[in-house]
Amino acid sequence: MKGEMDKIVSLAEEESTAELQKYLSSLTNDQLITATTNSALKGKKVCSMIKGIFKGSPPVSSEGANRRLLVYEHLIPLCESGDLQTEVAADIIGLLMLETHTLPGSSLAKLANIFVDAIRVGKMGSGKSLELFPTILTALAACEALSYGKGELSGEEYKKQLINSLCSSRWDPQCVIHLTTMFRDVPMSSEELQFLVEKVLRMFSKLDLQEIPPLVYQLLLLSAKGCKKQILDGIVSYFRDQDIRQEEEQKNGENLHLEVQTIPQDQLRHVEGTVILHIVFAIRMDHELGREFLKSFKTSYGNLCPFSVALLLSFARIQRYEEQVFDLLKGAVIRSFKDEQLQQGSKFLQDVLPGHCSVAKMILDAVKNSVFGWDHVTQGLVQLGFVLMDTFGPKPGPFGKSTEGPVSAARTPQQQACKLGGQMLLQGFKIHEPIRGEILEQVLNRLVTKTASPVTHYLDLFSDLVTSAPMILLESSSKVTETFDHLTYLPLATVQGLLKAVQPLLKVSMSLKDSLILVLRKAMFSSQLDGRKSAVTGFLLLLKNFKVLGSLSSSQCSQAISSSQVQVDVHSRYNSAANEAFCLEILSSLRRCLGQQADVRLMLYEGFYDVLRRNSQLASSIMQTLLSQVRRYYEPEQDLLPPIKLEPCITAHGDQVFLQEPLAHLVSCTVHCLMWLQNAQRAANLNADDSDEEEEEEGYRAELQAMLESMTRRMIKCELEDFELDKSAEFSLGSSVGVKNNIYAVLVMGLYEVLMEYNFIKANYNKSRFEELLELFNKHHKLSEILKEKSGKGRAPSHKTPRSLLSMGFVSTLITVLFRDNSQSREEALSVLRSSGEFVRYALCVAVQKIQQLEESGHTDGPDGQHSDKTFRFLCDMTSVLMWRYTNIPAAVEEAGRKEKRCSLSQLCLEGLLRIFTTCQQRYPERMAQLLSTMDMAEDEAEQDDAAEMNYFYIRQFQRALFTQLSGGEEEFNSREAQLLVSILTVLSRQLKPTSKQFTQMITWTVKICKETSFEDSAFCKGLLSLLFSLQVLYKSQTGLLLELCQDIHSQLGDIDQDVEVEKQSHFSIINMKTATTAALLVLSQVDRVLDEVDWLITRKKTQTASDKPASAEASQAAAQQDPVEKAVTLQLGTLLTALNELVQTALLPGNCTITLLRELSRTYTILTTLVKYYIQMCASQHGYLPNRFEKLVKLSGSHLTPQCYSFITYAQSGESSFGDDKKKKKRNEVNTAASAKLLRETKAIPNLIFSIEQYEKYLITLSKKSKVNLMQYMKLSTSRDFRINAATLDAALQEQEEPEETQESQETEEAQEPKQKKRKQ
Repeated sequence: MKGEMDKIVSLAEEESTAELQKYLSSLTNDQLITATTNSALKGKKVCSMIKGIFKGSPPVSSEGANRRLLVYEHLIPLCESGDLQTEVAADIIGLLMLETHTLPGSSLAKLANIFVDAIRVGKMGSGKSLELFPTILTALAACEALSYGKGELSGEEYKKQLINSLCSSRWDPQCVIHLTTMFRDVPMSSEELQFLVEKVLRMFSKLDLQEIPPLVYQLLLLSAKGCKKQILDGIVSYFRDQDIRQEEEQKNGENLHLEVQTIPQDQLRHVEGTVILHIVFAIRMDHELGREFLKSFKTSYGNLCPFSVALLLSFARIQRYEEQVFDLLKGAVIRSFKDEQLQQGSKFLQDVLPGHCSVAKMILDAVKNSVFGWDHVTQGLVQLGFVLMDTFGPKPGPFGKSTEGPVSAARTPQQQACKLGGQMLLQGFKIHEPIRGEILEQVLNRLVTKTASPVTHYLDLFSDLVTSAPMILLESSSKVTETFDHLTYLPLATVQGLLKAVQPLLKVSMSLKDSLILVLRKAMFSSQLDGRKSAVTGFLLLLKNFKVLGSLSSSQCSQAISSSQVQVDVHSRYNSAANEAFCLEILSSLRRCLGQQADVRLMLYEGFYDVLRRNSQLASSIMQTLLSQVRRYYEPEQDLLPPIKLEPCITAHGDQVFLQEPLAHLVSCTVHCLMWLQNAQRAANLNADDSDEEEEEEGYRAELQAMLESMTRRMIKCELEDFELDKSAEFSLGSSVGVKNNIYAVLVMGLYEVLMEYNFIKANYNKSRFEELLELFNKHHKLSEILKEKSGKGRAPSHKTPRSLLSMGFVSTLITVLFRDNSQSREEALSVLRSSGEFVRYALCVAVQKIQQLEESGHTDGPDGQHSDKTFRFLCDMTSVLMWRYTNIPAAVEEAGRKEKRCSLSQLCLEGLLRIFTTCQQRYPERMAQLLSTMDMAEDEAEQDDAAEMNYFYIRQFQRALFTQLSGGEEEFNSREAQLLVSILTVLSRQLKPTSKQFTQMITWTVKICKETSFEDSAFCKGLLSLLFSLQVLYKSQTGLLLELCQDIHSQLGDIDQDVEVEKQSHFSIINMKTATTAALLVLSQVDRVLDEVDWLITRKKTQTASDKPASAEASQAAAQQDPVEKAVTLQLGTLLTALNELVQTALLPGNCTITLLRELSRTYTILTTLVKYYIQMCASQHGYLPNRFEKLVKLSGSHLTPQCYSFITYAQSGESSFGDDKKKKKRNEVNTAASAKLLRETKAIPNLIFSIEQYEKYLITLSKKSKVNLMQYMKLSTSRDFRINAATLDAALQEQEEPEETQESQETEEAQEPKQKKRKQ
């Protein structure tokens, strides 16, 4: 063998090939093969030998060609077998590649088939010899013709057949990567490439997870040839499926059968991370790939998934795509929330499209998954979080005030998107250490720089960061200290939020506390009022939170924030002593505020009570401070009236008078602190050990009580003249005297209120004390009446009643004892208060005022006002009382008060209840059931534990009350009360689940009331119909209801053609001549809502069709016939067109109603146009097919609605122009100008409508051509509006021409004037 090999090599080195050819011919095939094999295995001179064989086998002779083929056929499997050394195999393949082009076509075909067969049976495991395959295929493609079966094929065709059969056959999972690599070198047409890519993507699921990243890498390299979108979509959808499987396996982990191959989560995440890196790298190299990737998400967010979100976030690191990616994700988030809101708010949409994919969940999943070492995603995650919070955070209202109050639940899509940004950052902060510093810095920067807009969302996030990881924040305490330096310049609300948030940190970091105190001390002397207020806020917060040892431990004193991670004992012996010194030092700083502006003092008075409650050891200092302050304004001489000095309470600056001391608040604060201390002492019942302190306490307590007693006695004796506030006093806010008197009046009224509360509590249900209280009230009432009367006069805006100084707790107790206290012992004393109707009304009015304040700002004035649990408890008590008062005392008892022009007590109760329910739904949404269950009426009738039953029980109570209202005559009907009842029912019905039987009963009842009530009260009708619509939309589609209402409105208001008699229809009695216009406006707003839904569905359908693959003609026809969305859209629009057809023939009043109808009509035509465009798009891909339903819809719009629209336009214009015709000349000009102004507004609506109709017809023509269906046969020729001929007028004119000459002359002069007027009007 060795000899043969050497012989071939030596012969090959000589010049002449004849000898070589001869020698080779003498060897048999077997000998040649054996020699080659041995040579290859030994790795010696194998290349020289193969070159020799090729040299002695000229491809022109058939013998030479066959010998070459033989060598190829033998060496290919040999290289693949793995027996050869790697270098040897690589050299052999290289040599064979060089010689491939010399092989004849038939040999190439054979070799190609050898490869295909080897791949089929899985013999290409190592893929070494695969490098040769592209060369063979390229050579094949260059051949002219090859025999194939019985005929011939060109080389290109033959290559196509081979690739096809290869992609159709089974591939061994081991060789997928090799084959993908190999195909990069094969020249392919785009169809072949597509076929190949589909095959490789199908193989993903058969491969091991670890093999996915290298395969993805090869595919991305392959994408340089084309099919970019397909490759990216394939990769993303593979990981989407893996994630879904992973999630399902986690959910039903227990029920899993053993055969199911579970994917280890961390392995999957690491693979995803690697793949993301590969893709981003490929995109950096090939920007076309990046553009394709973004394009696939631009149309709809439906194909987003946690993997693609992570990919986009990583992708955003490439600068040129950063903005696009964040815009895309931002758009997807807000669209997803809006769609979700739309779907939740409409039963019709829920039935048509049941599911909803939540982008928020995907983003949060991506954040959660990034814990597996996805460092390339974290930067994008932080940026996106801040982008969402910046874009969708609360916006500044007028004058920089926040428009949205702090509401617990995020309601609007914008609020939800902002909340999502916060969640992302909080999760990211917890998971990834490297980004913590950046997140914290960005949040603090925004708190400092965004002074013009509200920063509540950043404060919430900062607070969450502190509570989730206080120790981590301490590491960055320098950043927090830097922020403190800006406190003086920040808005007060921001300062309060910021200091509340850092509270847990101050307890464990002395340096942080010290730096804050330094800043606050400086702020005390700030030139800005807000700066000084900030200082007071900060100091009060510190006093509340640093307890001094020995403070009474009452349940309210519990520390506000306890963080499990802060394991530092703040209350050790040393600390409490330090705390005491620290607190006393702060108090001395705060005393300086008592000489500053009223606002600063007010803050101090409002904060002292809370400090005392939390830190009772400071009582003596606080009470001494308050006492010395009260002494300044108290008149010690017992015989002098009034007992207080009002002069020092004001200050003048130039002409202007300002309040200097909020005296009533000062006394109020003193009273509340005193009361709390007395209760606490009584409860603690301390021994007489601390006798010194006790004496000191007794001292100021006795003095204060004496002051208050004397003040009460003297304030009762005082007449208004003593305060210079009698009826003759001036109260206009234009003059300084008036302003001064107003300030005095408010101070005196506040003082009366504080004394009333003090005396009520001190009285302990003593009759004579209650009589004194009533006298105090009478003085208060007299003064408030004067104020009302004086401010009602003059041009100045009417005076707002000042906020009552009664505390929420007291008001709650007061109305409870007034209405519900039946104990015998108190009967006599309470009858004193109950006998005064004015006092009872006042108590109710204050209760409603307090609830209103809670609804608007989330807290109330006075003690416990900031304490949300307590305020909720007061709400529960009030609800119970108001409900009892309303249901148990019939309105007839109050008939006496009816003559006065003010609302009855029942109505006040209702107003209070409505506000309570609204407040509870907004601020305590999860505690609504608790609120209802406290009303003790329910105990006997409803099951306490079932929240829905509970709610429905109250709904029935209010339904009964409304029914009683409606069953009386029209003259006894109290419209305001009925409206309040409807509003309460609306609020309570929101608590019902739309699937429950109670909801169905509720809607049945509402429909019944609307059908049977015929009162002519438009405000009540509006409320009732709004309730009906809000229920109906959650129950089923409301187009049927709208149609019936439109028929009623048409029959009530009559037709635009006066000669036409409208068929009398009355589905709903609530619609009559008086209420029809109100109802029409409401119906039109619902039409707008239905159009929104339809528009949304068509858009969804459009994007879906655009992204779907085109199907075969028959399949798509069948699909179009059965498509539920298209069917629903057509039916909705069909009913809507019929309803509008009724309205458009109705003689609506000129003005708002007409304009709204014109607008809705033009919107309807716009949406019909959108639908037509959708079908044009469908015809392009589905070979011109239209469903019959759509043809019927077009017929309905063309033959019924469009002609009526033109008649209505004529009616609207003539109605306006003849508006002032028959009036006297004096009035005529006024009316004409009014009509012209309206016309100017309206002229926009009319051309818009005409344009919409013409656009619709234009696209219908296009669709007719595309679909070969003549849709224009249903369309009438439109009226020319420039030149109208009214037949009736023409006849009359012709008859008049036959009359005598002079009449004709006068007629002509009139005719000459008439067009002028028309011209001016148009």
